[in-house]
Amino acid sequence: MNRVHVEFKLNGQHVSLDVEPNYTLLDMLRLKLDTLSPKKGCDSGDCGACTVLVDGKPVCSCLMLAPQVDGMEVLTLEGLGGEKLHPAQEGYVKAFGLQCGICTPGFIMTTAALLEKTSNPTVDEIKQALEGNICRCTGYAQIIKAVETAASIKQRS
Repeated sequence: MNRVHVEFKLNGQHVSLDVEPNYTLLDMLRLKLDTLSPKKGCDSGDCGACTVLVDGKPVCSCLMLAPQVDGMEVLTLEGLGGEKLHPAQEGYVKAFGLQCGICTPGFIMTTAALLEKTSNPTVDEIKQALEGNICRCTGYAQIIKAVETAASIKQRS
């Protein structure tokens, strides 16, 4: 099978590589670029564990083919914070909105996208934004609290 050349930005860095045309974005990130925060959960877009931001929008990377990100910007949890935590990351830490960590990167990336859209989301807006993410360890109360905490942190910064 002929490989396809892909150029894009990953966490602010230019990436240029050849991949199999049937590689998903998730496979490319994990297998070719050692980016381990997006997790392979369901491989069908149902769990949200593989969520990354593509041009600022949350995307299940298991459903997107790698060549589709040519010319785009991809942001993963590895690129979200800098020297200090992003408000979404800090919110999950402060509100104990995580347990095993498998789903956490997807929830945090979805939260970061939500906070770019609205600085003070309602509980209904939070639930709607997170409906593509599943956590099998927790009830969702702490996750919702984590998003509210993240919004408060972002408003103060």
